[in-house]
Amino acid sequence: MVSTRVRFWILIALVTISGFSQGMLLPLLAIILEQNGVPSSVNGLHATGLYIGVLIASPFMEKPMQKFGFKPVIAIGGLLVIVSLAMFPLWEALWFWFILRVTIGIGDNMLHFGTQTWITTTAAKETRGRSIALYGMFFGLGFAIGPLMTRLLSVSQAFPFIVSAVLSLIVWSLLLFVRNSWPDDEEEIDTVTHSSSSFKRFIQTGKIAWIALLAPFGYGFLEAILHGIFPIYGLRIGHEVDMLSLIIPCFAAGSLISQLPLGMLSDRYGRRNILLFVLTGGLFTFLCAAFYDTSVVALFILFTLAGMFVGSLFSLGISYMTDLLPKSLLPAGNIMCGVAFSFGSISGPYLGGLFLQLFPNLSFFYVIVFVLSIILLALVFRKENTEIAEVTKA
Repeated sequence: MVSTRVRFWILIALVTISGFSQGMLLPLLAIILEQNGVPSSVNGLHATGLYIGVLIASPFMEKPMQKFGFKPVIAIGGLLVIVSLAMFPLWEALWFWFILRVTIGIGDNMLHFGTQTWITTTAAKETRGRSIALYGMFFGLGFAIGPLMTRLLSVSQAFPFIVSAVLSLIVWSLLLFVRNSWPDDEEEIDTVTHSSSSFKRFIQTGKIAWIALLAPFGYGFLEAILHGIFPIYGLRIGHEVDMLSLIIPCFAAGSLISQLPLGMLSDRYGRRNILLFVLTGGLFTFLCAAFYDTSVVALFILFTLAGMFVGSLFSLGISYMTDLLPKSLLPAGNIMCGVAFSFGSISGPYLGGLFLQLFPNLSFFYVIVFVLSIILLALVFRKENTEIAEVTKA
């Protein structure tokens, strides 16, 4: 079996290919459905299937992982994604594709929950931000490459799905060389917390770390609305499909530039301070995008800048959550990060699609500005509550 270091990079590879498949799926299906004449609100609602799957699976993740370990949860999740991707070309029907989206959401949640918890429970505190930043950075790398697959539509509608399924299978096979491990291996879990119900642990986690959960929510909202609704908006204001397939990855590419430095800075200056900085930068960047959304050059620059600022929200949120919670609550915390991400991802496409229908003459970037403003204000007016964290960890 492989060493701990090699295991870490195999987990990172799994996250990368998961980001690739998600980054491909959202704009690819959005473009296909838009070209087939599906209304934008229905298109946006259809995109929520992925995140509905995440929500369905979330309450049932903790117990199986405690019983069977990390590896089986990740392996089954990866298989669900691979099989679902391979089935898209079989039948072009809205309801069938929606079911496949939901199934991929369930699989992705299993994969991410397993890898996140494995990494967060084994990362040293002094390098936690760096480790989770690498996690987020490689997910972003996959997400940046994924939308480029829309260009393969010129070959065949089925071709992008087949390529994604094959690549996912190749990376998934690396998991065969990893030794299984359990959440309890590295530490003794507090008896009271461990024996209490999952529901009580979720409530306790929410009370302590709710502020940290806003970052995954914001990232989910951004990821889904930029990949699921921006292609529709871009087509309507005159941009070409090939150009959109290059603009969209700039957000994830921008996050690749700043993810690791921001993670390391958060280790030094605190997660909350760095979150305040990136949210402020992201807010002003998207405000500029609202005024220059017809310019291809401006969109390339602004999407990259936005990614450099708020493309790290998910990894910073996980690091912040890990700082606030005792290790006994980290599995519940990782689940709630996934749930928060899902709520953001579900609200993004639907609200974005609805906004396009109700306000066709306004830039949809105003929706993003509004959401980022709310998260920023919550962080500004909620002081760092270190006492709760210290008491809980004691």
